[in-house]
Amino acid sequence: MIKPRKIELLAPAKNLVCGIEAVNHGADAVYIGAPKFGARAAATNSLEDIRRLTEYAHLYCVRVYVTVNTILRDEELVETERMIGELYRIGVDALIVQDMGITRLNIPPIPLHASTQMDNRTVGKVRFLAEAGFRQVVLARELSLDEIASIHQACPDVPLEVFVHGALCVSYSGQCYVSQACFGRSANRGECAQFCRLPFSLVDADGKTIVRDKHLLSLKDMNQGDLLEQLLDAGATSLKIEGRLKDVGYVKNVTAAYRQKLDAIFARRREYVRASSGISRFHFRPQLNKSFNRGFTHYFLEGRTEDIGSPDSPKSLGEEMGTLKEQRDGWLSVSGVKPFHNGDGVCFLDEQGRLQGFRVNRVEGNRLYPAGSVPRVKPHTLLYRNQDQEFDRLLARPSAVRKIGVDWHLEENGFGFSLTLSDEDGNRVTKAFPYAKEPARTPQVENLRVQLAKLGNTPYEATAPATIDLTADWFLPASVVTEWRRLLVECLTRLRRINYRQELSVWRSTRHPYPDSSLTYLGNVMNDEACNFYIDHGVRDIAPAYEKQAVPGAVLMFCRHCLRYSMGWCPVRQKSHSPYPEPYYLVSSDGRRFRLEFDCKHCQMKVYGDEAG
Repeated sequence: MIKPRKIELLAPAKNLVCGIEAVNHGADAVYIGAPKFGARAAATNSLEDIRRLTEYAHLYCVRVYVTVNTILRDEELVETERMIGELYRIGVDALIVQDMGITRLNIPPIPLHASTQMDNRTVGKVRFLAEAGFRQVVLARELSLDEIASIHQACPDVPLEVFVHGALCVSYSGQCYVSQACFGRSANRGECAQFCRLPFSLVDADGKTIVRDKHLLSLKDMNQGDLLEQLLDAGATSLKIEGRLKDVGYVKNVTAAYRQKLDAIFARRREYVRASSGISRFHFRPQLNKSFNRGFTHYFLEGRTEDIGSPDSPKSLGEEMGTLKEQRDGWLSVSGVKPFHNGDGVCFLDEQGRLQGFRVNRVEGNRLYPAGSVPRVKPHTLLYRNQDQEFDRLLARPSAVRKIGVDWHLEENGFGFSLTLSDEDGNRVTKAFPYAKEPARTPQVENLRVQLAKLGNTPYEATAPATIDLTADWFLPASVVTEWRRLLVECLTRLRRINYRQELSVWRSTRHPYPDSSLTYLGNVMNDEACNFYIDHGVRDIAPAYEKQAVPGAVLMFCRHCLRYSMGWCPVRQKSHSPYPEPYYLVSSDGRRFRLEFDCKHCQMKVYGDEAG
């Protein structure tokens, strides 16, 4: 019989509160920023908060991964080494890293996961990382189902982590240098300035404007909710939700939505099982379109498609609600099937393609009475709700509970009674209680079952009525049973913590060859230890990271998203040619020009550094 494959739903945590709610809402693992050196500088956490999250998560066999995925300066390595030791001591399950210099530090036996910032998109790269000792590899977001399957078939024992939901970078992760070049803020050091969300005009070689003031590099948000089964069949084992800067409402809603989708798959496909313990029950109906989104896309999972961009606005559109029927002074009437609520946020794209919005003061039937003035809206304009007041109120309250299944068994012994509590993971505690056996006046079995099932605010719930194995109806007061129940719950909780298996991984130096014999600035080698790592693996020509030494004329972004394709002018796939002479340039609002190059051989669009206008 084939052993079922454990599937991990991996949720983000901006802070301790988000991490705990991710666990409550069904995550099998949580990733959270370290006190320093994570790829989201605005999402750092104290060691104490990470310890508290780890203690809470491990009760449910939920793993905690900490991001230490920036490239590091030489003078930061000692501090990083010390911090990793502290993270190990508080029970963290793995580190998500980018800098190969970490592998040469004196670190404890904590597993390392290869961050997507390492640009993991080929069989050769994934195989190298696995042979080097990385326990899990985070794949590039741009990969298709076929590409993921090819990697899995070539490296069947390597756990593959894939993104399934959230914001998309237009450049391959780890291969974007435009923020550093333009603003001195490195994406590889957690300080991305979100250049790709800015407005640009697209001009041709003659200076003629093709598109004016659009967010041409801004992508929709990923949503693979209806393709999860295909991802599992392709070989993905960890399904990752993006969002370490997102608020707790986002974490609750999105985690719960994917938990429900995965559980429905597991009910049909017994070869897949969840990777943690307990069942989450929700006090709301998860709906992905009610959380921050710029519209949704499958990105490249099923191949290249035209409609992956969000050129009109980088802001959240929310859910489509209907169209405008009529606008009068003081109100608007809407044709749609979804009801608005007082306090909702409404947005729409005006005739110039700019995002406009207003808040609803009052709703009467299909009429919306805005709080304040609203610009004229063209009839039949689509209206979106980007803030649902009622839904937000639901998420502001306790919205889920997670319970571990347990069974009770009460029996008598020579001097009293023995009570056993066992859980869904095979943990079992038994305690003997001396107690006089006195016959009861009324039957006791049902009453005993009721008392034992009262698990209240504990992490447990009884999955079946307690088994009662007594020779007679002995009298046991409710207060006594309550105390026994409390003691057994405490014992089981301690046992679960003791039995939690923290994976260990002793890093060993290897000498297998790196897929390339040389590294340009794209290797992101920032420190001497990282340089030595690559030398040990056969790389002889190693250029420093762009952040360490800028490269004149360098490609600043490598994008699978292609503007020429989105315009319908791809000579390879669409057999069409643009009426505008190349090269094209993106022109920012302050006049800086960024040359585009279309690399059809590799099906990429490259963005070069700014040129004088």
